[in-house]
Amino acid sequence: MPRASHRAPRGRPSPARAVAVLVLVAVAALIPLLGPSAALDGTGEAEAPGTAGITFLRTVMFAALCVQLGEVYAIRLARRVPGAPLEREPRSWAAYAAGAGIVATLGLASVVATGNLVPHQLSDMDIGGLYQTRDGRLALLEVNAFIVSLLCSRSRRPSTAALPLTAVIVAEALRAHPPAEDTPLIGSGLTLVHLTCSVLWAGGLLHVLRTLRLWRTSAPREGGALLGLYARVAAFLLAAITVTGVFSTLRRMPPGTVLDQLTDTAYGRTLLAKLLLVVAVAVMALLARARLRKAADPVSAYAPARGEVIALGLVVVVSALLTALPLPIRW
Repeated sequence: MPRASHRAPRGRPSPARAVAVLVLVAVAALIPLLGPSAALDGTGEAEAPGTAGITFLRTVMFAALCVQLGEVYAIRLARRVPGAPLEREPRSWAAYAAGAGIVATLGLASVVATGNLVPHQLSDMDIGGLYQTRDGRLALLEVNAFIVSLLCSRSRRPSTAALPLTAVIVAEALRAHPPAEDTPLIGSGLTLVHLTCSVLWAGGLLHVLRTLRLWRTSAPREGGALLGLYARVAAFLLAAITVTGVFSTLRRMPPGTVLDQLTDTAYGRTLLAKLLLVVAVAVMALLARARLRKAADPVSAYAPARGEVIALGLVVVVSALLTALPLPIRW
């Protein structure tokens, strides 16, 4: 007697949906290429060498963080769902993400080794000099952390990858606020919380949706419970992101200059674009949560939640661009 399959039947993909996904992917790919020049246009600010390349590398690094930490986070949430078929987990993407993170951080380290310029040949880089500067040591820490996370992802306890990935987030928080800045530890603390919550929000939702897709026919009730559990935690994550984002903005832009700098500086324009995207994500999240509460089939919240995770992908790209642009002037 043939064994029954528990895999969800796959419907024919909608052409409109495929076109929408391709458009979003194209937009995400164009942001690193065209974003810097568009943001700087008419501001009088000069574009730093290699801004597009640095934006791309930081996008890959942030995406790698989201995929890996999101996987660990979502698996822990799934274990809290009564009756969840934990033996049916989506295929792990952690090793692929770690590999991408290694390549991206090596690229960023090569830029630091060239004096924050784009290297054209190996002789341009001072590899030994990385150990002598703060930025160089932080860049090396990120490379090594992703290497360790790759080893953890291939071990019997892949959740241990959370430790080296936390080191990457700490390094990014320190890098964003050099000692010459006023109260750098406060800025680093805000960035640490902001980046951690953002990674868990985006990466956690991605893995939850992959799990929900796998459970939607064999365990729809447990899948709805997992999405509901994620939604409750995500509300706190969004609140933390909002609060830390507001305080970080006020540290970069004094209150009296915020409105002007949001339109007259590259950093402000990109920050405004990120804010609008986050608002759109929040609206989609509310729609998904409302459908989750009211619908007879909790899995029906899958569609708006999928739109949410795609928009979060764009937020990741814009955030990477924000780190590569010149900081606003404190008027």
